[in-house]
Order: sequence, then structure tokens, then C-alpha cells
Amino acid sequence: MVELGVNIDHVATVRQARRGVEPDPVWAAVQAELGGADGITFHLREDRRHMQDHDIERLKGVVQGPLNFELAAVDAIINFACSIKPAMAMLVPERRAEVTTEGGLDVAGQKSRMRDVVSQFSSHGIRTSAFIDADAKQIEAASECGFEVCEVHTGPYAIAFNALHDVTLPEVSRQLQRVAEAGQLIQAAGMQFNAGHGLNYRNVQPIAALPGVSELHIGHSIVSRAIFDGMRSAVREMKRLINEAAG
Repeated sequence: MVELGVNIDHVATVRQARRGVEPDPVWAAVQAELGGADGITFHLREDRRHMQDHDIERLKGVVQGPLNFELAAVDAIINFACSIKPAMAMLVPERRAEVTTEGGLDVAGQKSRMRDVVSQFSSHGIRTSAFIDADAKQIEAASECGFEVCEVHTGPYAIAFNALHDVTLPEVSRQLQRVAEAGQLIQAAGMQFNAGHGLNYRNVQPIAALPGVSELHIGHSIVSRAIFDGMRSAVREMKRLINEAAG
């Protein structure tokens, strides 16, 4: 069974447009769980453009399922994450100028730092995940650094699918195959294979059908659908599509 982690960052993005109190991402997380989410994902960015520290503290006390804490390898946020003790910490690259995460983490280029961060999280009983491109070098490096999970960046596949709308076309098929091959390498290295970024109601099923994929983390498309249908309904439909594809 493929699990769905719902990312609630963009609920906080709408709230921060007015710097007010609504919509509340914590309430969105509750509604997502009621709709069938298996876990809640969020990214506490260094510039605090959406999620805030107090959101995370409240999530810890309210959410029933596992929390997946996305963060850059920044000491202050690492220390905060260790105090929260989420089920998983997912290390991602972060640039102030980007609108959203634009690519995978360069684990291979910073192995010493990654080993230290993984060790710190491990000492607090927190599983670690690396958000990486579908690249054998990065998968090997993640394994060497002690990551338990790799989440494959599905952005290139999503861009190709959304442009061409047909998974059988060469470019879409090529990008899907890259994700599939990365998933095989991740599992062969003894790590958990997750995937996410850019997935929506039209392109999710080919990814959900890949052998061995464990979790999909999806946010923007669910929050967008929720504006019209409500969070519970939006999550329920995404979960149905994933289950259907995963058999």
C-alpha cells in the first residue's frame, strides 16, 4: 500500500499573505487526516515564508499520524526539529530566491555534513530522508551517509507529463523510467523509496504504480483542489487515485 503524506505549506502561504490567523494550517492538517492522509508534511524554511515555529509546535500536539519535517541543513532549524521529534526529518536544498524547492539535495557534495546531521537526528530517534534527484551518485551517497529514506524529486516527470498529457510519449516515459530506476537503486541499497514534487490528480497514478514506492508527499495540488472541494474531499480523492494505481 502506498501512503499519502499531505503537505500543508500552502495553506500557511495563504495565511501569510495577510499575516493573520486564517486559514490555519494546523486545522488543515486535521481535515487532511479526516480525509485519509497517512501523514502530514511541512517545510519550515529559514525565511519563514509560510510555516511558522508555533505552527509546528501546535501540529505536534494535534496531529495523530506521523509528521514529516522538511528542512535545510541549518543548525537552528535542526535543533528545533530535534526538540519537536517528528517521525521523519527530510533534508532539502533551500535558496531564498526560489519560489519552491527547485531540485534535489547534493548529498554527494557534502557527505561529511550530511553524516553529522543524520547522526544528530538518529541520536534523537528521528528517521532521516534525503530529497534527491533521480541520480545514482546521490543515492549511493545517501546510503553512505546513513539516510534511511530517499525521496525522489518527481518535478521533471511532472513537468513533462503536464506539458504532453500522455505517459506513453517518449519524454514523459523517459522521466518516469528515471524515477523507477532510482527507486530500484534506493531499495537495493536498503533504503525506503518515497517520491514527491509536482504530483497532481492527473499525473500521480504512474508514480503510485511504481514497484516498491512507499510514500508520496503531495501538497500544492491538494490545497488547490481543497479551495473548491474542501480539504477532506480533496485528500480522499487523491488517496483513491493512489490506491487504485497501487492495486
